[in-house]
Amino acid sequence: MYPEQELTRLAAHKAVLQRGIGLRRTQCAEAATQAMRPFAWLDRMLASWRRLSPLAQFAAVPLGFLVKRTIFPRLKPLGSLLRWGPLVFAAMRGIGSAIKNRRGSG
Repeated sequence: MYPEQELTRLAAHKAVLQRGIGLRRTQCAEAATQAMRPFAWLDRMLASWRRLSPLAQFAAVPLGFLVKRTIFPRLKPLGSLLRWGPLVFAAMRGIGSAIKNRRGSG
């Protein structure tokens, strides 16, 4: 059917392609690990936040404003973060709950 030389050439080409695919898979896995590192940190922070009692979470907002006012009086991004942080955390918690409920019902 096929001459032996062509089959040998095709086998060598296939081996080169498979090595390239393996290398690319490794590169993609490394890139994904690097890209997910900030999300892993955020996930750990959210888990720590959830372990706090609700009273401590409630007290954290005024304490944050006090720290901001005394240590960073002119730093606007921190004030914005402290102002909108609880809303963002509540929204993230709601989205997570909705995703969890959707997975459970489907």
